[in-house]
Amino acid sequence: MAFNEEDNYLMLSGIQHFQFCKRQWALIHIEQQWEENVKTVEGQHLHKRADDHTIREKRGDKLVVRAMPIQSRELKITGVCDVVEFRSDAKGVEINGVSGTYLPYPVEYKRGKKKQGEEDLLQLVAQAICLEEMLLCEVEYGYLFYNETKQRIKVSITEELKEKVRQTTHEMYQYYKRRHTPKVKTGTFCKSCSLQHICLPKLMNKQSVKSYIEGKIKG
Repeated sequence: MAFNEEDNYLMLSGIQHFQFCKRQWALIHIEQQWEENVKTVEGQHLHKRADDHTIREKRGDKLVVRAMPIQSRELKITGVCDVVEFRSDAKGVEINGVSGTYLPYPVEYKRGKKKQGEEDLLQLVAQAICLEEMLLCEVEYGYLFYNETKQRIKVSITEELKEKVRQTTHEMYQYYKRRHTPKVKTGTFCKSCSLQHICLPKLMNKQSVKSYIEGKIKG
């Protein structure tokens, strides 16, 4: 069987996990562990509505495509855009089955509200990099839509943000090649983590599993 490099591509969605917590990313993407919580269930429900690939809408000079598969050879990542809005533009590219030329603008849907960190931002920029590479065009901006606040935020796709994505995916691959899961670094974010019961941050920081079990037996 011929080697297919794409089989070893990392999931684009992992960028968000990696930015949130490197250990969480490793537990999910290296150790293949997952645990549902209210937030992940709500998030999946929201994405099912966005990722209805049977819907392809034409609205005037705009074409809306849902659940569009994307990938990047440069970053060695693969994933799916929730929504890509193709807008009519003389500098754009042709789309099969549609007359005219268009430029793409990715739209990423999020369950909650705007975060302080850059996890959502870098995930969107990674999508833009994929679209630029696949369609041979420039993606000037995209959007983050937060369902809790019904807020749609326009994001400029800058070279600075692209470089952050490149550095992030490179670091992800270093962990992945070594199959290395980082140690726990606790914080307030642990409370909202869907893997807190697998990761056991309080237990691992305070005592070993062996001493914990011995203490329970003696108690």
